[in-house]
Amino acid sequence: MGYAAAGAPVVGAGTPSLDVALGSPVTEVWTTGRPVTTGGTADLTYGHDGDYAFLAGRVPPSPRYAPGVRRAYLRAFGTLADLGYPHVFRIWNFIGDINGSNAEGLEIYRDFCRGRAEAFETVPPPTGMVPAATGVGAHSPGIGFYLLARREPGHTAVENPRQLPAYRYPDRYGPRPPSFARASRLPGGPLLISGTASILGHRTRHARDPTAQLRTTLANLAVLAPDLSALRAVKVYVRHAADLDEVRSRCAAVFREPIACFVTDLCRSDLLVEIEGIAPGRA
Repeated sequence: MGYAAAGAPVVGAGTPSLDVALGSPVTEVWTTGRPVTTGGTADLTYGHDGDYAFLAGRVPPSPRYAPGVRRAYLRAFGTLADLGYPHVFRIWNFIGDINGSNAEGLEIYRDFCRGRAEAFETVPPPTGMVPAATGVGAHSPGIGFYLLARREPGHTAVENPRQLPAYRYPDRYGPRPPSFARASRLPGGPLLISGTASILGHRTRHARDPTAQLRTTLANLAVLAPDLSALRAVKVYVRHAADLDEVRSRCAAVFREPIACFVTDLCRSDLLVEIEGIAPGRA
């Protein structure tokens, strides 16, 4: 995964990849110690190792995104099922002009959520296995997404008692609520934490205060992963470039491993900071 500029899903040098435009030279690599089989189509690319699969795709710019998102997600789920990896546990979505309006005046993120929800209605995940997810803005039109899936069942969805499950949000957040869990726990393994922000219950807190939002976000993360210093693969999304240095400095004092920071819009226009990461498995 590259985060400098947008590109089509491809397989290059035996590696499936997707570039999304977040204006950063960061490259993210998911590794395995087993041989990887790769493949793809014009709009999807994938790799799998016998236990886990990675798949990436794009939804082209459109006046309305829900139909394209629904089709893309269903193609992704169908491809994974055909390959033998039907159990999706983590998804990332990068949405161009996320707070802008579609041709009908609906916010693009809410338009995206409608298509995603329709896909999950068509191919519903088993109870307790809704995937964790991140949904943030991108600097180019269209939607890029990638996901991780397992051959065997067993991961569980984890919710945060400080936050209402996103799929139960009231109608004020759009015609269909976001379809994701706050985290996914792999059996005997790590906890993959969704993009987390300054939300308590379903309401944004500290709408104009990035420092207070960061404090609330870290408190939300600490409920799921009490030792924040042990989080790895931490990605920090900041809405305003003017807040980046302070947020980066405060995060560096909390997280042990290096963090990747991006300046981009977030899923609500009043959110200023969002953080995701992976907590180690239980001892």
